Amino acid sequence: MRVHVVSDVHGNAEALSRAGEGADALIVLGDLLDFIDYHDHRGGVFGRLFGEDNVSTYATLRRTGTRAEMRAFVQSLWESLDDPAGAVDEAVREQYARLFPAMTASGVPVYAIPGNVDAPALWPEFVPDGVRTVDGEVVEIGGLRFGFVGGAVLPEGVTPRANAVWRPHLMTREEFDDRVAELSDIDVLCSHIPPAIPELAYDVVSRTLESGSRSLLERIRVEQPRWSLFGHVHQPLTARFRVGYTECRNVGHFQRTAVPYVLRW
Repeated sequence: MRVHVVSDVHGNAEALSRAGEGADALIVLGDLLDFIDYHDHRGGVFGRLFGEDNVSTYATLRRTGTRAEMRAFVQSLWESLDDPAGAVDEAVREQYARLFPAMTASGVPVYAIPGNVDAPALWPEFVPDGVRTVDGEVVEIGGLRFGFVGGAVLPEGVTPRANAVWRPHLMTREEFDDRVAELSDIDVLCSHIPPAIPELAYDVVSRTLESGSRSLLERIRVEQPRWSLFGHVHQPLTARFRVGYTECRNVGHFQRTAVPYVLRW
C-alpha cells in the first residue's frame, strides 16, 4: 500500500488536486482554510476582506505588538464591515467550493478530518463523493486500522467569545481527551495536532510552543501504533520523534511544500 498524507493545506487547492497522484488513498489532516496568510498578505480570508496592507500591519503586531494592540486592531477591521460574520461565511464557502473538489481530482479514496482552521459545521454542504469525513472514527485502510481525531485543544483558562466573528475549531481538553480515548486497537494514529512532545510542538519561526495533546501521547504509549501522523506546527524543531515502537511524524506544511508525506507498507 502507498498512502499520501497532507496537513495544513491553507487554501492551496492546486497542489491538493495532485496530492493523491500515484497513491492508493489520500489522507487530509485538516486546516483546509487559508484564514490569515503570513506568506502572501493578499491571500486568505483576511487578505480578501481587508487588503494586503492591513494584513501586513496585523502580521507586524503579532510579532512585535501587545495582545491589547492586536485585539484593538482586529476589532477595528471587523467594525469596518457592514456584516462581518456574513463576509467571513462567504469567503470560507468560496474556499471550500474549490478545496473539496480538488481532493478528488486524483481519483483515489480520500479520508479527511478538520483542523483548528476549519469550519466543520459547513463540511456536509461541500463533501463530494469519494471523500469520507472520519473525525473520531477508526477506519481500516489496506489492512491497517487508522484512528482519526481532528481539531485542536483550547488553551487552559481560555473561553471562546460568544459573539466572535470567526471561531476556530477548538475543544476543551476534556472533550478532546474523550475523543482520543475512543480510538483503540489502532495501527496508525492520525490527528491534526501533535502529541505533547516539546520537540514536535515548538515552532522555530514563530518561537512558540504550539498546541499539543497529552492524551495523544498517552494513547501512543498504550497502543504503540506503527505511526502517529499530524501537522499543525508549520516549522517544527523536529519533524520526527520516536516513542517506543511508534514513529511520530509531522507530515509537513502542505501549503508551502506541495509535497505529501508518503506512507508505505
